[in-house]
Amino acid sequence: MLDQDLKTQLAAYLQRVVQPFEMVASLDDSDTSRDMLSLLQTIQSLRSDMITLKTDGTDARKPSFTVQRVGATNSLRFAGLPLGHEFTSLVLALLWTGGHPPKVEQDVIDSIRALDGDFNFEVYMSLTCHNCPDVVQALSLMAIFNPKVKTVVIEGGAFQDEVNQREIMAVPMVFLNGQMFSSGHTTVEEIVAKLDTGASARDAAKLSAKAPYDVLIVGGGPAGAAAAVYAARKGIRTGVVAERFGGQVNDTLSIENFISVTETDGPKFAAALEAHVKAYDVDIMNLQRADKLIPAAQAGGLIELQLANGGTLKTRTVILSTGARWRNVNVPGEQEYKTKGVAYCPHCDGPLFKGKRVAVIGGGNSGVEAAIDLAGVVAHVTLIEFDTKLRADAVLVTKLQSLPNVTIHLNAQTTEITGDGQKVNGLSYKDRATEASHHIELEGVFVQIGLVPNTEWLKGTLELSRHGEIVIDAKGQTSLPGVLAAGDVTTVPYKQIIIATGEGAKAALSAFDYLIRTPAV
Repeated sequence: MLDQDLKTQLAAYLQRVVQPFEMVASLDDSDTSRDMLSLLQTIQSLRSDMITLKTDGTDARKPSFTVQRVGATNSLRFAGLPLGHEFTSLVLALLWTGGHPPKVEQDVIDSIRALDGDFNFEVYMSLTCHNCPDVVQALSLMAIFNPKVKTVVIEGGAFQDEVNQREIMAVPMVFLNGQMFSSGHTTVEEIVAKLDTGASARDAAKLSAKAPYDVLIVGGGPAGAAAAVYAARKGIRTGVVAERFGGQVNDTLSIENFISVTETDGPKFAAALEAHVKAYDVDIMNLQRADKLIPAAQAGGLIELQLANGGTLKTRTVILSTGARWRNVNVPGEQEYKTKGVAYCPHCDGPLFKGKRVAVIGGGNSGVEAAIDLAGVVAHVTLIEFDTKLRADAVLVTKLQSLPNVTIHLNAQTTEITGDGQKVNGLSYKDRATEASHHIELEGVFVQIGLVPNTEWLKGTLELSRHGEIVIDAKGQTSLPGVLAAGDVTTVPYKQIIIATGEGAKAALSAFDYLIRTPAV
């Protein structure tokens, strides 16, 4: 199951285990069970003094195995093989169960331990999903540190009947006590906050009590991270408020054009951004959504940032780097069937549509790349493009046109995504040349039509373009004194990671220039 290099690395990791634990497998006579047994035997052999393997499990889900300390009542189960993107999740589960401390804040661990109730989680993942590991690791951590939390990690490919029965068409998908709890990327802090209803008020009070910042950065993507590093290096009080550190980068599969980094993926890049920021004296306030910006002239000399949880932060300057999100096609059925056939990440959710018919809306690079990717998994792909031609790079268009299971409709306007009340069953579009209406029967729709800036909360506060972007000058300055902006949320052309990082650095330098030329309040 594991090559020699991977065994050597795993053996080194397992030396960090300080508490004995056991793995208990529930197996049948399938090939997957034999592979699971081989994997578990390898793990046990690498640290036989601390790890016990039993094969007498009686769980209904086969193959599966539990990981738990000897004599403990905690319950973490992996159903199916946790390989691919999830191998790291397995290694971390082994280390945490074996007493190696996780790299999370003590406050988070304390919050997990304080949860009271019966929490039975089931998380469905796919081995090609780059968003799934964060959710799997969050729920694994919770199961290891609180015996009232039970977690089962289910590999959808190994339990296809279960996936079909529950009509799971997007991963990660989390169920709590049998009811749908969440879909898509989420963090351990978000899960705990959702379960602990008093956490929001406590957070708000703690945030409001913080001293004013010299620079407060709103957004934790590439632009925000670069701004934080450059600001902190100036020795000024720097804070970062982010809904999700890493931002949209977390949803990017492959990054091959960030100069000096030959190849990486979004989650790794986002983790590197956060690690770089944490190397400096920066106050990171994650999982916080900005709600209102009050200019200094209206707030007594300091800019105020009001948060969705009711907290308020004060600062001399602010850098807005809230990025952008996937653009919705805004037709009937899109919202109703999100996660029930309507998806936005072909890499994450594509494997769930194996052998089925899907459509991709959008003929730019993202849409064409998605169609090419999906064509290798699904039965048939229909690409719908509003324009009279595909706007993707020529090499991608040539590749797409060579695929036998792809149909392309140009000059086509999507008018509705249809369903049976439970899941998607088709898509309707209009031929813009003839006005004729058409309907395609299918099981999934992937929307790939670009991004929209996250500026709704700023309308009426500062100048925005007709597309909703923050208007900035060459130094990143906005229409408000002391308020700067950087990255995909601004009018700067070419929404690229490397451009966003440069813009973030520039905004931080401009903020410092503003501070040294403006008397402190």
